[in-house]
Order: sequence, then structure tokens, then C-alpha cells
Amino acid sequence: MFSREKTRMITPDEALPGRDTPLQVNPEHVVLGTPIVPPFPDGTEQIVVAMGCFWGAERIFWQLPGVYTTAAGYMGGWTKHPTYEETCTARTGHTESVLVVYDPAQITVDQLMKAFWENHDPTTANRQGNDIGTQYRSAVFTSTQEQLDAVLASRDRYQAALTAAGYGEITTQIALADEAGDGVFYYAEDYHQGYLHKNPRGYCNHGFCQVGYDLEAHGQGTARAILPDA
Repeated sequence: MFSREKTRMITPDEALPGRDTPLQVNPEHVVLGTPIVPPFPDGTEQIVVAMGCFWGAERIFWQLPGVYTTAAGYMGGWTKHPTYEETCTARTGHTESVLVVYDPAQITVDQLMKAFWENHDPTTANRQGNDIGTQYRSAVFTSTQEQLDAVLASRDRYQAALTAAGYGEITTQIALADEAGDGVFYYAEDYHQGYLHKNPRGYCNHGFCQVGYDLEAHGQGTARAILPDA
């Protein structure tokens, strides 16, 4: 009963109230040494991805060439500055998310989406493996319409590959950040930031999942985003 309740998306008036004070984090990325809080360098862009537990997802993206910094947090809901415990009740509306700040001159949205689509199951609604609830839903929140168009196009191409291989329908929430819940990315507690660097044997259920996303077929030449070992 509890698991089924956690897969029902709440309405804004059902959300926990949260707090006005942000959770405190170390402003420096534990691996990259770059700031995880703004301001970020001119020319960089931001996108937020959610693909289940944010520990493994963040590690995938901080290892991609062209990514300036990453941070673990909560997005897509309504509770102000939620805690991990609150988010896990599925009563904040958020999904565990990763802020990705990248240099578009070095890595494209399509390359970021290759890492996203290939390393989780986007066909399981509100679930990744044994992690069940709306806080584990697959999502991409973009900061520009151009990003949004690129993500939607990547979804359609990846769906074609999934369908050809006999897999199901993508359930990923894709939206402009301003249109996702209250539109705010809230930083998770400091112990979540760079968690798998701090805890190399920590829990991670990410890795190549279903079918590959072929960049060569989509005008990317031989470019490849270098992914970490699962």
C-alpha cells in the first residue's frame, strides 16, 4: 500500500511546507574543484537530469568531458528547501536530481542525453529498480527552449531505438525548469554531494541499461561522451 501511495504524484496543496533556509553545502565540487553554486562562468549552460538515485547519476555526469560542475539536489516539486527525509516520503513532489553545468563548446546536449538515456531505464514510471516512488522518476528540466527542443528530439530518437528492440514507452518528464513544480533546484544535504567519491563502495544502480544511443546517426560525427565504468 505504501509503495503504491508513493507512486502517486501529489498536488501542490498536499506538499510539505519546507523551510526558508537553504540546506548548507560545501560550495566546492569534491572531485572537480569547481563551484557547485552560482555564479558559473560566462558561456556555460545548465540542465537538470533525474534518473533515480542521484548518487550514481551525479558520478556519471561529473566524468563527462566538457562538464564544468555537478550537484545533487531536488527539483520538480513544491516544498521549499526539502530534506532528504522529506523527499523520500513522496510528499514534496521533487525527484532526486543532478544539476549539470557544462560548456556547450565542448559537449552537446545530445552527448549529455546519450549518458542520460543509456544509463537508466526511462520506461519505468516512478521507479528505478527497487527504488520506488515519485522521487525516483526520470526527468529532464531544461533552462532554455533550445535545450528543450534538443531533449525532446533525443527522446523521440531513443524511443525509436527502444521500440525496435522490443522495449516499452519512455515515461520521462521533460519540461522547462520554470514549468516544473516551483521551478527551483534545491541543493541536497552536503553528504549527498559527490557521494560516490566520498563513499566509493556506496549504493549505485546505474549503468548501461537497454540499447545504445547512436550519436553518429544524428550528425555528431564520431564524438563520444566518455562514460565511467558502472
